[in-house]
Amino acid sequence: MLKDRGIDVIFGIPGVHNQEMYRGIEEAGISHVLARHEQGAGFMADGYARATGLPGVAYVITGPGVCNIMTPMGQAYSDSVPVLVLSSCLDETAARRGQLHQMKDQEIAAGTVCDWSETAHSAEAAYSLIDRALGEFDVNRPRSKHIQVPIAQLEASAPPPPPPFPAANGVPFGDTATGNAREWVGMLSKARRPIFIFGGGAVGAAAPARMLMKRTGAAAFTTYAGRGILPADEPLNFGSYLARPDSVSILKKADLILAVGTELAEVDLWRAHLGHNCPMIRVDIDPAVLRDQQRADFQVAAGANSFLTCFLEAMPEDMSHDWTAAEISTARTKWRAEVEAEYAPIPQIADALRACLPEDAMIYSDMTQFAYCAKEIWDMDRPGHWHHPYGFGTLGYAMPAAIGGAIGRPGKPTMAIMGDYGFHYTMQELGVAVELGLSIPIILWDNGKLGAIEASMVGAQIAPNAVIARNPDFLKLAEAFGAHAVAPRTLADMQDAVRAAFDADGPTLIYLTPDITM
Repeated sequence: MLKDRGIDVIFGIPGVHNQEMYRGIEEAGISHVLARHEQGAGFMADGYARATGLPGVAYVITGPGVCNIMTPMGQAYSDSVPVLVLSSCLDETAARRGQLHQMKDQEIAAGTVCDWSETAHSAEAAYSLIDRALGEFDVNRPRSKHIQVPIAQLEASAPPPPPPFPAANGVPFGDTATGNAREWVGMLSKARRPIFIFGGGAVGAAAPARMLMKRTGAAAFTTYAGRGILPADEPLNFGSYLARPDSVSILKKADLILAVGTELAEVDLWRAHLGHNCPMIRVDIDPAVLRDQQRADFQVAAGANSFLTCFLEAMPEDMSHDWTAAEISTARTKWRAEVEAEYAPIPQIADALRACLPEDAMIYSDMTQFAYCAKEIWDMDRPGHWHHPYGFGTLGYAMPAAIGGAIGRPGKPTMAIMGDYGFHYTMQELGVAVELGLSIPIILWDNGKLGAIEASMVGAQIAPNAVIARNPDFLKLAEAFGAHAVAPRTLADMQDAVRAAFDADGPTLIYLTPDITM
């Protein structure tokens, strides 16, 4: 059934409870990637989904398997990633105690971190739930889902699955909203300082977004997840500096905000409110987003591409507004200087790293100061090519997610960026990358501590505590797994190492510290 619905790869770990799920995988023509930990399997499925746009599927066992993959499920839920977790479960839990892998309520536990969690008590129910999940990935906000099947059902004979449903057409842009587009175009034409905000939900709408910028003369911000929707050389692009406190002073100059495909969440703004005092048009496929604390004046339930295309069609002629390239450049220069002061020497290292990457490189980053800095100053040349655990904010994401991404894009460049502490969470998945011969540069930034936490403690007037852990010799550790490892001493050496890593016969750990020579 999964193969007939376009699933080519499954990430997971077999166990005695879910071994029946492995019967027939090879005959169906599906590849299985053996993770070293269920958390790694979930992040791989997430990375695969972000790289391909297809659902990432993971197999896990009852109890601890489900618990271990709940962190990736939470991450995929918060970042709108189509991940489907299929697990086994016990046949009876109320009348029997002390069973292997027993939980009080596995279905409910999983349901706390995903869109929904259901139990399939028959083969027909399993087929129906899988089709429901895949269908919702197509037409709703894609979020992780969990289906569990009792062991007795997994071991039973089953009828063939039904044929696949016809492909869905995605989120429609209704007739009523189409009619309103002329009204919104009129509002935009009357505004003198309109600002667009493009988020991760608009990644698939880069073409109309770029055309809209050319035809309107409006200014724009992108969220971290929306980087690359606008080209780096767009003169009226404020970039991904929306979370800079002083961005509020810019937003207060606006007389119209049009926010497309963004939650405007805490992790986008690092403040409760956007900071504008003008009308806002909000476009999103999630009704809950449209009615959030930002209190948009006009709410449009639509996909970004459909909306922006319709908006362009409703424009009778090009517009001009009062924003100038000079004032955008001044603001960006100021914010860049702030980042350099906060994160030195990371900005210079990030610039050098960006300069040596091949075209179409896809990056997966972890919760690390290197990524926090780069998300602000690193302009992407295309959307959907930098993936980060934005919402849930889990450590250990980058390397297994990059493995999933590399599997989803064979032959194309994929890179991971991790901190020393986050590497400890999923370092065992380095074995998977070695086993599969994946040419992934793994940038390991070692500042010897939990730097962001230390800074937060100091800012809160707390004496830094528990922010330093003894690290291993990361180079020897990587070599023990069978990976390549190098510690560049200069930026030029780093660039050479990165270029070589993309052509290597397996992953390369590239160890960087603040002592690298500029």
